[in-house]
Amino acid sequence: MRVWLLLLTLYTAPSWAVNVDICYNYDCAVHANVRFTSTQIRDIRELFITVTTSQQERDAIALAMGLFAGYTAQQTPTGNDKGGNVNDGDVDGRMDCMDHAHNTTAYLQLLKRFGFLAYHDVLSPVERAPLLVNVHWGAQIMEYASGDKFVVDTWFRDNGAPAVIYPLEAWLQGASPDE
Repeated sequence: MRVWLLLLTLYTAPSWAVNVDICYNYDCAVHANVRFTSTQIRDIRELFITVTTSQQERDAIALAMGLFAGYTAQQTPTGNDKGGNVNDGDVDGRMDCMDHAHNTTAYLQLLKRFGFLAYHDVLSPVERAPLLVNVHWGAQIMEYASGDKFVVDTWFRDNGAPAVIYPLEAWLQGASPDE
């Protein structure tokens, strides 16, 4: 019933928007208040309508993170961000893993707030340092049924690409899409 009321509200309500604090330029040096419109939220909701398993929900989350990043880039210079840190240079809008973890967690919280997540909870960002020197941060979710934790990482790819999602233990050991 709750889902139907939410859907009815999303599709019949007049235009509205929701604001989210995001950051960029490494170590969250610059904060911006990004506004997502009702149309953008409806587009993201479409990714979750047919989800019936936790794996399908993680797949939808990965795609939603790309959409959120693309919408954010329409209002901030974050569209300049390239995957990793090496290709960013000093460009305005560059993001390190701390910026990505902050923003991705904010987007995940928004999915939770709107009731789009049926199989996962949103946790605090997580840190890894598999070689003690290459510290890396990522957003974190937990599957309700199993208690398994996963990392939602948008840092590896250029802005607007889907996130990569790894089981926490694999991510802590240094998993990356290049492997």
